[in-house]
Amino acid sequence: MTFLRTFWNSPIGPKTTHFWGPAVGWSIPIAAFADSKKPPELISGNMTSVMCVYSALFMRFSWMVRPRNYYLLVCHIANETVQLYQLSRWWKAQGRLQQKNEEAET
Repeated sequence: MTFLRTFWNSPIGPKTTHFWGPAVGWSIPIAAFADSKKPPELISGNMTSVMCVYSALFMRFSWMVRPRNYYLLVCHIANETVQLYQLSRWWKAQGRLQQKNEEAET
């Protein structure tokens, strides 16, 4: 019970945005992971690139803010990982689409 009380009253506990920001933020990497089952032709390269930059910036923010927000850091590490995977799928699909277009022209 002491552990729960300590967590509840901590500077990064459920009474703060340091807790609820990452809790809600997990929806982004979860959605990206769910999208990994979809065809890569549906991936937006621009949006995925922006999400990679966004997560990189917020990883730095979560490290620099006081108190350090490890929940947010882990959330954005997960998001960066999944977004980079999606970006690699998009990149490979673009190469395949370009090859198909070149073969169709010849």
